[in-house]
Amino acid sequence: MDTYTDIVSLDGLSKSYAEQCVVNNISLSVKQGEYFGLLGPNGAGKTTTLRMLLGMTPPDSGVLNVLGHAIPEQAQQMRCNIGVVPQMDNLDPDFSVIENLRTYASYFGLKPHSAAMQQRIEELLDFANLRAKAEATIESLSGGMKRRLTLARALVNDPQLLILDEPTTGLDPQARQLIWQRLRELKRAGRTLILTTHYMEEAQRLCDRLAIMDHGRIIAEGTPANLIEQHIEPHVIEVYGAGLNKWLDNSTVSSQERVERLGETAFVYSHDEAPLVSELCQIDDLQFLHRRANLEDVFLKLTGRELRE
Repeated sequence: MDTYTDIVSLDGLSKSYAEQCVVNNISLSVKQGEYFGLLGPNGAGKTTTLRMLLGMTPPDSGVLNVLGHAIPEQAQQMRCNIGVVPQMDNLDPDFSVIENLRTYASYFGLKPHSAAMQQRIEELLDFANLRAKAEATIESLSGGMKRRLTLARALVNDPQLLILDEPTTGLDPQARQLIWQRLRELKRAGRTLILTTHYMEEAQRLCDRLAIMDHGRIIAEGTPANLIEQHIEPHVIEVYGAGLNKWLDNSTVSSQERVERLGETAFVYSHDEAPLVSELCQIDDLQFLHRRANLEDVFLKLTGRELRE
């Protein structure tokens, strides 16, 4: 594999539609072998950024380089060496599982019935745990099977870069865990992956480094652990129950901490949780959950708790 200083490099990238700036002068880099996450609420600019990265949408300004190719000018050459797992499955319902893989492989010049093609298809069926479903129709597959097939299809050209747009949305916990296992295998094999997801646990578990976007800008960047350390108190106590309002009005402990209210739950962020936990244990009409701060806490602090359309 050729090596580059950066597999992906964005410098001053901007894009507007109808005078509305959706990506505003962002700069990012992704190293070879890195698992990079791009996070943000709906409308943050993630999809437009990915479309520019793939050469599907030209930027208004800035410089974009992927796998050593200037984008969008050399997008066709670049696409030969990347794989994409779209947000929505776009498998061909008229083909079986194995026919979907063979047809997609033919787009990259692999001969349909060659030994190399057959070996690659068998490897991908094993990777996706779909060998027993090779002749099955797409309609007969579960949601998790379809996602694994879409992932396998994205690997058919042995790509240097894999882009995953919300790869586990809508999956049950068992299917999500299996997808995570396969993605870790790809990372151990030296693949470079770019992930967008609304599952903060997914990003925290899988990503080496990530950036959070909002209103078209990069508002935070770093490793998950560093972002948690920099932006949030180490302890979170989620408090709820019939006595919540009374407790918030009268507790001297809670008044000394940072508190965010969401519906019937108060999120208390603390550097010293012991006094608060001790107090809550004495109150019968309250329940609470004490946990370590996580990436979701960071995300909500930086982007807000209001619902985005």
